[in-house]
Amino acid sequence: MTSSSGTGIKQKLALFLPGIFLLGFNIGTGSVTTMAKAGATYGMSLLWTVLISCAATYIMIGAYGRYTLVTGETALQAFRKHIHPFVGIFFIVALTVGVAGSVMGVMGIVAEISYEWSRTFIPGGLAPIYWAAFFVSLVFIIFWNGRTQVFERALAVIVAIMAASFVLNFFLMMPPPVDILKGFVPSVPAIPEAQPNGQAAGQGPLLLIASMVGTTLFSGLFIIRTTLVKEAGWTIKDDKQQRRDALFAVIMMFVISTAIMAAAAGSLFAEGVGLDRPAQMIGLLEPLAGPLAASIFAIGIIAAGVSSQFPNVLMLPWLLCDYQNSAREMTLPKYRVMVFLISLLGLVVPLFEARPLFVMIASQALNVAVLPATVACIAYLGNKTELMGEYRHGLFMNFCLVLIFLFSLVTSYMGFQGLLAMIAG
Repeated sequence: MTSSSGTGIKQKLALFLPGIFLLGFNIGTGSVTTMAKAGATYGMSLLWTVLISCAATYIMIGAYGRYTLVTGETALQAFRKHIHPFVGIFFIVALTVGVAGSVMGVMGIVAEISYEWSRTFIPGGLAPIYWAAFFVSLVFIIFWNGRTQVFERALAVIVAIMAASFVLNFFLMMPPPVDILKGFVPSVPAIPEAQPNGQAAGQGPLLLIASMVGTTLFSGLFIIRTTLVKEAGWTIKDDKQQRRDALFAVIMMFVISTAIMAAAAGSLFAEGVGLDRPAQMIGLLEPLAGPLAASIFAIGIIAAGVSSQFPNVLMLPWLLCDYQNSAREMTLPKYRVMVFLISLLGLVVPLFEARPLFVMIASQALNVAVLPATVACIAYLGNKTELMGEYRHGLFMNFCLVLIFLFSLVTSYMGFQGLLAMIAG
């Protein structure tokens, strides 16, 4: 009876592992810091950005996943075969550059948060470089096994810890419900004055909106999704499961992102403190919300950072395997060397004592620049009758893709203007 029950639980969990993988990929330290920055600086007024981005993410996951269900081809294989080889190379280069910046920023933030948190129970704290070395080693050791199932199950545990931490923190520090509801009304808030403690408000809302879209509507998510669908052996008969899996991932993305923003809005924004460095989330939350909330928030951030590092370090090898239509054998020496070198980038920020927060937000905003091409490619492929047959995009899907394309152009412009304003300031 116990064995049968345990098997049933494992089978049910296996149905959602691809969605959990997507969740771990999407909700990383970049998402946490971006949502926390938005909540600390503008309260809940930018919640509409999260809602629209999550809805668009569900549509894009569905469109790319459905293409693979029908054709059996991954995104990069389709780009190379049906559009142009250069398109596939463009995505490999653009996503690898973005991931390299993300690896540095993510581990820098995780190390700084861990250091600040460790000061609460170790005199002087444990230096960020030691934390970075520990987490880099942890991710690489788990990778060494080389099987996707190991990554997915490790992510399931880490994502569960992350989700529980942020949702619990939401109830500890949530702002008034009316403020949350007002956040669903689209608006661009004014740039606040300098904070009462003398800190600058940081970049304006345009860059932040672009970075929020960039970290949620991430092109790499949709491209890697096709690899997971193909590896799972799903066909068009599994379309219902594919949509259910995507819906689970997107709902959790929205819940966790909202919880992070609300926790910062209910504490830092309510006190007019603001947020300039990742470590402030621990140092400032403790007197405002108590040591329990600060510790829970720290655990959530660390779990988010570690969960996003798995797909980050695997991005380049997986993209190359897709493009070459070769088996994803991660135990090959060339891929292990690749992942090792990419993992080492996680030591850059603590080694050189750089400040990762604004770099992280800027890199997330730059992700939006790749999004229009991502939308255009699936719109083209999904409308080709010789590829999709009776499953080609219908009127509603095409309408949604046009809206997402226009949304991506607007947010790309916002990100560009925000970066110029930050440089000028």
